[in-house]
Amino acid sequence: MAKPLLVLIHEPEKACFDRLLADGFDAGHAAEISSYLAQSTDLEPEFGEIGRACAARGLSFLPLRLDEAANGLSGRDPGSTLVWTLTDGVAYFRGGAAPALARLNGLRIFGSDDSLFALCQDKFRSGAVFAALGLPVPAAGLARDGRWLVEPPASQDGWFVKPNRLGAKIGIWPDSHCRDLDGARDLSHRIFTRYRDDAIVQPYVAGRNVRASFLAAAPQTGPEALGISFVESGGDFQTMEDSLALYGDTGTAAKANGAYAEPELVPVAASQSAADRKIRAIAAKLMDALGLRDVFSLDLRVEAGGAVHLIEFEVCPGLPCFDFRAYCRSQWRMGLPEAMAQAACARLEMK
Repeated sequence: MAKPLLVLIHEPEKACFDRLLADGFDAGHAAEISSYLAQSTDLEPEFGEIGRACAARGLSFLPLRLDEAANGLSGRDPGSTLVWTLTDGVAYFRGGAAPALARLNGLRIFGSDDSLFALCQDKFRSGAVFAALGLPVPAAGLARDGRWLVEPPASQDGWFVKPNRLGAKIGIWPDSHCRDLDGARDLSHRIFTRYRDDAIVQPYVAGRNVRASFLAAAPQTGPEALGISFVESGGDFQTMEDSLALYGDTGTAAKANGAYAEPELVPVAASQSAADRKIRAIAAKLMDALGLRDVFSLDLRVEAGGAVHLIEFEVCPGLPCFDFRAYCRSQWRMGLPEAMAQAACARLEMK
């Protein structure tokens, strides 16, 4: 049998940016959209360290750019190859093709089924699935260029408006919490004009932002291994500008000039243990009913009284981001490269 191999497939920002330009997007908006792939930019300098962590565990490591994946996966040994996709994507991004390519070649996949790569990037559809599972997700409307496709429910506290298929806070501005539906339609027009996307419109939920991170760095890992933290960024919610300052080239520049400032992570269990338990129960339901596994994250809001609201999920969380690195240190007592290598070994059932 061949030596076990971890293949990490990643889509570079520039490849996405160039495609968007060719499709007629404004350069500034194309740069915002492609910033979703900043984890590819941020992780690439660590490929050598990941390779060494893998080698120390008897595992070979091969990073592949997405455009090389079809050829790079062809002919690999199904018994010894594990494919880990760094970034999801079915609309603006193409990472969702990678697990499908792995399956086509009969290769094992680290992470969730490829169908979830599509679901997680459509907030309106994933919310409908959450609701069908009985999970606490805000109801939602859907607008396209100022026109209602689905009217949103009434709300005394206004509505929150964001792109339906874009992550990394793209298209979230300081006025994304609007007080009337005319404002929500205006925001959907702005989103459509800039990003050609529909807007999901949900009743505004008060509370604090929570990130729940998961990595199966040991066999039979369950919801007990979740890292669940309040993300304190200094505001009610993070905007696109806040996000851009943390990752990719913008984040690197911010670090160089001393302007980089990470949000504070505070364990939810320290002050709201009941909310922590509710979130673990939500994760357990998603792992059982939806098939989340290996690596994922959840975004939630928790009210002062303990009510929990599930906002969205990611099958490819930002591994090199500050919050996931902190999770690896606190839960697994490892840096990111070591945690990735250990998780790959656990998936391959290597000792």
